[in-house]
Amino acid sequence: MSDYNYTMQLPKEAGKFARSQLADVDASFKDLGAVCANIMGKSTEKAEALLVKAGKGEFPIHYRKHSKKKGHRGEIGGKKGGYPVKSAKLVLGVLRNAVANANARGLLGDLEIVHASANKLRSFPRVAPRGRWRRNDYVTARIQIVLREIAEAKPEEKARKKKAIEAKIAEKRRAREEAKKKLEEEMKQAEGAPEEKTEEEKKVEKALERTSMEQQAQHEVN
Repeated sequence: MSDYNYTMQLPKEAGKFARSQLADVDASFKDLGAVCANIMGKSTEKAEALLVKAGKGEFPIHYRKHSKKKGHRGEIGGKKGGYPVKSAKLVLGVLRNAVANANARGLLGDLEIVHASANKLRSFPRVAPRGRWRRNDYVTARIQIVLREIAEAKPEEKARKKKAIEAKIAEKRRAREEAKKKLEEEMKQAEGAPEEKTEEEKKVEKALERTSMEQQAQHEVN
C-alpha cells in the first residue's frame, strides 16, 4: 500500500500527538465522513463507545451532509441519521490503532480526537456488460485520525497501563509462537505421512497383484 500524507499538519513540537490512517477502503466515503464527523472533538473512550454501538446498529449516526432520504432519529434529537454499520467498524479499527500508536509513544493519559476525516481516494471504471451497459465505478476511500494527549496520566496509572500493555504484547507474542510451532508440526506430519493414492493407481496395483498371484499359481502347477 502506498504512503499518503495527512491532511492535518502537526506542529513542530508534535510529541503530544499520535495518528493512524487506512487507505484504499472499500466503503462509502460519505458514510465514513459522517462517522468521522460524529467523533471529532470527543475523547477516545466516548468515541469508542459510540462506534461500538453504531457498529452493532444500536445507535444512529448523525448526517450533516449527504442526508437525502435519511430519516429523523429520536436518539440524536430528531436530526437526520442512519446506521452505517460497516463504516463505523472501519473507523473503530483506525481509532484503536491510533490509541495503540499513542501508547507506544508513551502517551498514556487522556486522549482527544483533534482530527478525523474520510475522503474519496481513487476511482476505477467498472461497466456491467448487460442491458444498457451501465457504468458503476469502483471507488475507494481513506480514513485519518489524529489524537492529542490533553492530560498526562499519574505515575501510578502510567505504571499500571504500561504493565497491561506489556502483558498484552507478551500474550500476542506467545500466541504467535504457538501458532508457528503448530504449523511446523503439521507440516512435518504431512511430509512424513504417505501420499494418498488415487483410484486409478489403486486399480492398477490390484491388477498387478492379481497377475503376480496367477503367475505364481501356474508356476507351482508346472
